[in-house]
Amino acid sequence: MIYLFLVFIFFLGASVGSFLNVLIYRFHQRKNIFGRSFCPHCQHQLYWFDLIPIFSFFILRGRCRHCRQKISWQYPLVEFITGILFSFSFLNLFSRFYLLDSTFYFLLFRDWIFISVMIFVFVYDLKYMLIEDAVVIPAMVAVFFLSLLAGQSLFTIIAGALMSWLFFWLQYYLTKKRGLGEGDLRLGILMGIMFGWPNVLVAIFISYIIGGFVSLVLIIVGKKKLFSEIPLGPFLALGSLITMFFGPMIIDFYFNLFL
Repeated sequence: MIYLFLVFIFFLGASVGSFLNVLIYRFHQRKNIFGRSFCPHCQHQLYWFDLIPIFSFFILRGRCRHCRQKISWQYPLVEFITGILFSFSFLNLFSRFYLLDSTFYFLLFRDWIFISVMIFVFVYDLKYMLIEDAVVIPAMVAVFFLSLLAGQSLFTIIAGALMSWLFFWLQYYLTKKRGLGEGDLRLGILMGIMFGWPNVLVAIFISYIIGGFVSLVLIIVGKKKLFSEIPLGPFLALGSLITMFFGPMIIDFYFNLFL
């Protein structure tokens, strides 16, 4: 039975990933997010059998049926990764809660919302150097209330949000807005709400370690210069997703190693 659940959840996640691809394109183009899907090259409306997550990309051999322009690998990758992360989230909670426990569903929906937003932020900020408030702010509200409904401590949630905001605000202020943008500030608040205090520190630490390493590599290979702008959002998103699944293990490893 659990395998049937996982198959269903994977394809549910892949479908959400397909919708995230639509949001990424239409937000940037400032188009209506509703309505029939179409090819971004020839604007031809797509048939339903061209919209099957993951499979349609390979059936079409990565090209539009009508104009034969290449379809970006972003589309199947976002669908596949979203499906995998939705499945991992389900398994992670399934190992700790009963299916009949309402806490399980509150946490599951919260995690799926957070995963979706982090994937959106990763791709969108990487491509366009921007974090959309229209995505992050509603996610703050949803994650906050779902966390409360799941029995999370209000103090822990608020403390996490405030400390995360303070960390990013100080960086924003001290670098005179050059170190990060306002979108990063709000994304940091979302991270604080999701992880609470002090776990949000793990997410921030991992994000900056990954960001520093990738930036160093890009400078060494000549892709970026020392003071080039590099979007922070993808690193915050990646650090958050790592913390979401491996945060407790990282904390245990740290305390066992140094204390």
